[in-house]
Order: sequence, then structure tokens, then C-alpha cells
Amino acid sequence: MKNNVCKEKMALVEKLGVHLESREHLAPVAARILAYVILTGKKGATFEDMVTLLCASKSTISTHLNHLQDLKKIMYFTKTGDRKKYFIVNKDMIVQHIDSMMNNWRVEREIHLELREYKEKINNNKIETESEKFDLVFHDDYIKFLDGASASVKELRTKIANHKFDI
Repeated sequence: MKNNVCKEKMALVEKLGVHLESREHLAPVAARILAYVILTGKKGATFEDMVTLLCASKSTISTHLNHLQDLKKIMYFTKTGDRKKYFIVNKDMIVQHIDSMMNNWRVEREIHLELREYKEKINNNKIETESEKFDLVFHDDYIKFLDGASASVKELRTKIANHKFDI
């Protein structure tokens, strides 16, 4: 049973690692470290476990751990009487990602509003044939989608920022 859980976890580390490589612009080992830390949870991931389970050298793990800490993606805690560091996800990482995503959505929304306004002006002033007029429904629907998604993600961000639940 325990071996199956470990295999499942490591398969998810690989899958999430590939995703984090592109989304977070991380080196492959750094992305696997971040994925492993995410999947280890509140108990924290130790340096020794990462060296063993991620099959990387101590210097490689150390370099990428330092880089992830510099990026404020992970942090560590210690336990009284234990010399090990236990690495966990920095909750601010999620908030930063949400802020970036919402900023991108704001920019997209503004662009779609401008496109819609332009097309509507052209429809009203330049195009006489109904079949040649721009269809504005896509822009209306997309703006509505962005507004709804933004409101939902803003609520999630508030819960994370107020520590309503753990990542």
C-alpha cells in the first residue's frame, strides 16, 4: 500500500513538475522540487528526502532549493531538537500567481472592450449591409466570462490571503 502511494505521488510530482516548468519558468529539477514540496504538504519535505526521491545530487537540490526560496515559492521551518529543515509552500506564491493572472485578465478585458467599441462604431458608421457587420456577441460573452472568473478568483484569493485554508 505505502509503495503504491509513493509511486502515485512521484507520478504526480512528474506531471505537476512538467506543468510548473512552463507556468513558473523553472528548470526541470526546480519544478520537480516545487511539485514534491506541494505534494508533501504541511509536514514539510526534507533535503535528504528530495536527494533520494528526485534522484539528483546534493549540490543540484541545494542550488534549486536556494533559488526557489529566493523566488519566495517555498520556505522552511525547523523542529526543536532536529537539525533538519522542512520545506513547505509559501502561500504568497499562490497569491502572486493569482494577482498575475487577474492582471492579465484585466488587460484582456480592456482590449476586448476596445475591440468591441471599434467594431460597433464601424458597424454603425461604415457598413450598411447587415451580413457584413461585425458580430459583437463573442466580445460580450468573453467580457462576461472574464468578469465572472475574476470575481470567483478574487474570492479565492481573499480566502488564501486570510489563511482560511492550507494549500
